[in-house]
Amino acid sequence: QVQLVESGGGLVQPGESLRLSCAASGTIGSINVMGWARQAPGKQRELVATITSGGNTNYADSVKGRFTISRDNTKNTVYLQMNSLKPDDTAVYYCFCDAAGPGRSYYQTYWGQGTQVTVSS
Repeated sequence: QVQLVESGGGLVQPGESLRLSCAASGTIGSINVMGWARQAPGKQRELVATITSGGNTNYADSVKGRFTISRDNTKNTVYLQMNSLKPDDTAVYYCFCDAAGPGRSYYQTYWGQGTQVTVSS
């Protein structure tokens, strides 16, 4: 089993920044993709950003140029630097990873519990 714990959410004003962190722990052999998704009230969960073990990144159009995803493979940790935040970025942010157990090639997707980000003046 793999556990993901997010941190770094909070309340900020429009234009400000936040940095989210998410650490994976448990019985881990390897992690392929790590990423972040978000869900605003009354809306479906949407993918925000992903990063592969090799460092390739993808972003939702709504956050390109403002958010940066990164990871530390030695710590099984993924980060999301969020700049120029807007009220529309208000949501619960969830991290996820595709992980396989030691010596295994089957990857499963694991999710964190989520952290609230509120952008309001």
